[in-house]
Amino acid sequence: MKRTLLLMATNFAIVAVLGVVWNILDSMFGISQALRGMGLPAEFGYIALMSLVMGFAGAFISLAMSKSSAKRSMGVHVIEHPTNQQEQWLFNIVAKQAEKSGIDMPEVGIFDSPEVNAFATGARRNSALVAVSTGLLNTMNADEVEAVLGHEIAHVANGDMVTQTLLQGVLNTFVFFFARVIATLVNSLLSGNNNNGNRGNSYGMVYYITSMVAQMALGFLANIVVMWFSRYREFQADKGGADLAGRQKMIDALKVLQRGSSPHDLPGQLKAFGISGGLSGGMKKLFMTHPPLEERIAALEAQR
Repeated sequence: MKRTLLLMATNFAIVAVLGVVWNILDSMFGISQALRGMGLPAEFGYIALMSLVMGFAGAFISLAMSKSSAKRSMGVHVIEHPTNQQEQWLFNIVAKQAEKSGIDMPEVGIFDSPEVNAFATGARRNSALVAVSTGLLNTMNADEVEAVLGHEIAHVANGDMVTQTLLQGVLNTFVFFFARVIATLVNSLLSGNNNNGNRGNSYGMVYYITSMVAQMALGFLANIVVMWFSRYREFQADKGGADLAGRQKMIDALKVLQRGSSPHDLPGQLKAFGISGGLSGGMKKLFMTHPPLEERIAALEAQR
C-alpha cells in the first residue's frame, strides 16, 4: 500500500510541478498571450489533466481485469477443491509459500499447454492467481516446480503487478502530455505561416498527425523503460523463489527452461509475469520482459 500511494503521489506531483512551472513561466514572460496571438491553444493545464486521466485509465482497467482475463485467455482450471494428489500438492506448496511470504492464499490453477511456463497475476497481492502449465508439470520434478511456484509467489509478495501498472501509468502520462505539447508547438509554427482559407482544417490535421507520430515515438522509448524494469523484477523474483524453495532448486528450474529449444511467451500482459519470457538477443533484448536465462542463473550462483 505504501508503494502504491508513493508512486501515485509521485505521478500527481509530476503533473502538478509541470503545471506550476508553466504558470510561473507564463506569468513572467506572457507565453500564453503570445501563443494565443499565434492561434495556439495554450491550456496546458487541461492537457496535463487529460494526460493524467488517459495515462492511468488504461493501465488500471487492465490491472483490474487481469485475473479474470487470464483465466479466460489461458483456460485456467482453478483448483477450488483438490481432486487428486498432484492438485493437493500444488495447493499445499502455494499455501506454505504464501504464509511464509506474508500474503493471503492466492488462487491456484493449471492451464493446458505443452510449453514449460507459469504466471502470477491479480490486482492486489492478497487477491492473486498463480497458475502453472501442464507442460511444466510434465517436464519438471517436484523440487523444480516448487522453485517456480516460489518465483511466482515472490512476484505477488513484491507487489509487482501493481508496481508495473503504476510505472506504466506514469510513463503513459508523460507520453500523452509531451506528444500533445509537441503537436501543439509544431502546429503553431506551421499554422503561423498558413494564411489561406483552409487554416482551420490544416490546423486540426497537422495537430492530430503530429500527435500520433510523437505518441508512437515516445511510447517506443517508454516501452524500453518498462521492459528494463520488468527484467529487474525477474532477478528479484528469482531471489525470492530461492529464498522460499532453495537456491539450488531455483537454479535447476531455470536450467530446465534453458534446455528448452524455443520457449514461447505468454500472451499479452501475462508476458511480464511468467517464469520464461522467451529468447532474444541484440537490440531485441531491450524489449524482453525477462533477462537471458544464463544471466539469471549466474546471478543466483553468485549469491552467498
